[in-house]
Amino acid sequence: MKKNKLMKMIKTGIVTLACLTFISGCSSKETTNEKGSVDGDKKLHIVTTFYPMYEFTKSIAGDQAIVDLLIPASSEPHAWEPSPKDMANIQKADLLVYNSPFFETWVPKVEESLDKNKRPSFIEASEGVTLMEGTAEEEDGEEHDHDHGHAMDPHVWLSPALAQKEVETITAALVKKDPKNKEVYEKNSQDYIRQLTSLDQSFRDSLKEYAGKEIITQHAAFGYLTKEYGLKQVPIAGLSPEEEPSAARLAELKTFAQEHNLHTIYFEELASPKVAQTLASEIGAKTKVLNTLEGLSKAEQEKGLNYIEIMKNNLKSLVETLSEK
Repeated sequence: MKKNKLMKMIKTGIVTLACLTFISGCSSKETTNEKGSVDGDKKLHIVTTFYPMYEFTKSIAGDQAIVDLLIPASSEPHAWEPSPKDMANIQKADLLVYNSPFFETWVPKVEESLDKNKRPSFIEASEGVTLMEGTAEEEDGEEHDHDHGHAMDPHVWLSPALAQKEVETITAALVKKDPKNKEVYEKNSQDYIRQLTSLDQSFRDSLKEYAGKEIITQHAAFGYLTKEYGLKQVPIAGLSPEEEPSAARLAELKTFAQEHNLHTIYFEELASPKVAQTLASEIGAKTKVLNTLEGLSKAEQEKGLNYIEIMKNNLKSLVETLSEK
């Protein structure tokens, strides 16, 4: 008798626990209201394309959202395309944060292909920034013919001044989607923008004496940075790091480097240094990395590297090179 009573109590407890679990799960389930914002206790799920978009968004969101990085650190973002698994992850997200349709060229087609009622909000971080035109070589190439007319330079994030504008755009999107955490997002954003403002001032202070000086880069990624801080970018090729320059272009750059007493050729961390090395060997120059931040591994992040620190390293490298002349 006692045994039956005990078993009955155990079964009742199990059923009660199951009901409580179900009710709890339902009450914390995320819903989207008519304004497109998120209700409930569940955290925002944000997918970001490549590293700077991840860091900017994560710095704003803090612990109030789940932020995923879509493009692996080892992949060259210019040529990356989403897999079916990536598409499923995008579909389940509340927000997709990307830099520009001129960089993540696959984004417009993905946005168009997803169910309008179920797809995430697509946030273009560089929206509102006046983009510079790409090089003639890039405009004629088939690789970047993505229904947006001639190619525009998307490398906005490499200017700390313009990175602040991207952070502001992302912040506004998070606040709109998740207004209950508005104060947290805006405070985090202000804290991060203070770091970017300090970085921007460091670039201005350190590079002002080199105004008008040239740097040779493997591809045209640093147009916004050089324009913002008074330098001149002389790219070997166009916007794509894989673009091969013509023999005539290399000969022209050889003469230019010798006439301007340039001893360093910059290349990017995710691109082959072959083109930069070819020109460097022709003029007796050295090659050096100028980091585009298009990929940052977890191991590098664990060492304390991030957008701010790598841009400081870029500044140090630029000063070292420019002071050699």
